[in-house]
Amino acid sequence: MRLPYPIAVALIFAVSAGLSLIAASFSVSKIEDASEFAVRRVLNLQAHDWAEVESDGLRVVLTGTAPDEATRFNALTAAGTEVDTSRVIDEMEVAPTADLTPPRFSAEILRNDSGISIIGLVPASQDRDDLINRLQRLDQSAPVSDLMESADYAEPKGWDQAIDYAIKALSDLPRAKISASPGLVRITAIADSQQEKDTLEQNLSRAAPPGLRIGLSITAPRPVITPFTLRYLIDEEGGQFDACSAQSEEARDLIIASAREAGLTGPNSCTIGLGVPSPRWPNAAQLSIRALAEIGQGSVTMSDADVTLVAAQDTNPLLFDRIVGELENALPDVFVLHAVLPMPEPDDPAGPVEFSATLSPEGLVQLRGRVGDETLRDMTDSFARAAFGSAQVHTATRVVQDLPADWPVRVLAGLDALSHLHNGALTVTPDDVSLTGISHDPEAKAQIAGLLSDKLGDAQDFSLSITYVEPPAPEDALPDPEVCEEQIAEVQTSSKIAFEPGSATVATDSRDALNEIADILRECGPIRLEIQGHTDSQGREEMNQQLSQARAQSILNELRGRRVPTSSFSAVGYGETQPISDNGTEEGREENRRINFHLIKPEQTADTETGLEAMESETPDTDASDAGTEDQ
Repeated sequence: MRLPYPIAVALIFAVSAGLSLIAASFSVSKIEDASEFAVRRVLNLQAHDWAEVESDGLRVVLTGTAPDEATRFNALTAAGTEVDTSRVIDEMEVAPTADLTPPRFSAEILRNDSGISIIGLVPASQDRDDLINRLQRLDQSAPVSDLMESADYAEPKGWDQAIDYAIKALSDLPRAKISASPGLVRITAIADSQQEKDTLEQNLSRAAPPGLRIGLSITAPRPVITPFTLRYLIDEEGGQFDACSAQSEEARDLIIASAREAGLTGPNSCTIGLGVPSPRWPNAAQLSIRALAEIGQGSVTMSDADVTLVAAQDTNPLLFDRIVGELENALPDVFVLHAVLPMPEPDDPAGPVEFSATLSPEGLVQLRGRVGDETLRDMTDSFARAAFGSAQVHTATRVVQDLPADWPVRVLAGLDALSHLHNGALTVTPDDVSLTGISHDPEAKAQIAGLLSDKLGDAQDFSLSITYVEPPAPEDALPDPEVCEEQIAEVQTSSKIAFEPGSATVATDSRDALNEIADILRECGPIRLEIQGHTDSQGREEMNQQLSQARAQSILNELRGRRVPTSSFSAVGYGETQPISDNGTEEGREENRRINFHLIKPEQTADTETGLEAMESETPDTDASDAGTEDQ
């Protein structure tokens, strides 16, 4: 029986749909398997075996945990090379990132005439407004530039200490660069003189906390010498310099060598500075000194490009003329020679033509002798009162006619030179300006020689006999830290610091030694001192370390009990790690059981690095010196 037409059509459609569904399902399975296989294969080839691949129809789902974000992205890109990227579903995760290493915090502070700037990386907890305000208080008129970056990490140990010290140091340094990092401060600065450099180094060292490393690079620039002066004299006792200037170490060595050949007997130092009139200055000085040596006695003065050769009064005129002629032809260009052969002085029944001034150690000045007119007398009196003090000057000069035309210049130049002395005497004659006395400035003789050479002019002679005497130390001046360290070492040499066996209690017979050391430290003021404890090697290393620390701390406490300011002291135990003798003998072990008082000195550094990390990477000098003793 035939099926009705509608039923037949419906049946055909149902069979066709079933067959289509079966074919489609088979095709999808094949595509899923092929896609999954291709993606898994490429991921394995690129070492992404951590990734899982799952097909879901036309979609390819990636799961798994990538070690980092870059690896996850690389896996996603690799899958996209095998199937269309729109079919790739990213459900991968990234492993949690381990804690990052904290950055190196550091700040560099620059100060000059243009203002103050601070640059670097600081902790986020740093109160930047307070830091800028503290820098601003150093100079209210100077702008402060904040160029800092911050990072949200814990503030490292020693950071506040370094910043506080850096700002304190900057208050005394108008031109400086200070690099501060945890536990380390490096200072680069310029001083106006060697004396100021020494003072700054001592003050900065004393002010530093004991646990802070400091590096100092303070330079004193070469002075500008005006006029550039050299003066060399030869008399019966030999040769000597009144003044010596050179533009370099090589020039100085050449000049000194020439003076030694000419019989140098006095000090042989030259001031190295700027302002040389010609690069051939040392050659001109060498020729002039040799010419004076051939003449025999006299003086040669070089003031910039002027060379004045003054022979002794009894010099042979023929010899003088020959040597002067040879020197004139040999001197380098620019230099001009003025040669003087003094004539015998005629007898003067009216007495010597001279002006004199004396300066007493108390600062009293007496003016005597001849002046040309009332105007010069008033001028001389006014000049002296301005230089020495109005109440300090007593004038007893007299007016005499027919004095040399350059008499006023010679008198005033001589008084100006006398004002550079602590005490002394000035004598002015038509042929000479003579100055004798005492100065507390080691450079006074050279400065006065330059002054007289400049003011008296060419072919003018003068003589200087100036003695340097070290100025008395101020009554409240603190002794040098090195001297304090030496004195403590002397006490420990004669009186050993001992402890009760196996304890940190100071032995009774060591009390006197501690009293002496306390007296020294009270006189020394705030020096940076590390009290070091050391033991022998008997017993466990850990116990020796603890015992040495306890003994060092015990000494620090004993000093505090004796009212010694110890804010700049630290106590450190080194255990058995730094023996100074053989632990195999009783004598050696006895020497190794000791207390050291070690002066913490700043590191002398050259300003060769500009990066703060390079500064921090340097290791401190940990050598100990000046060993004391203690009992274990």
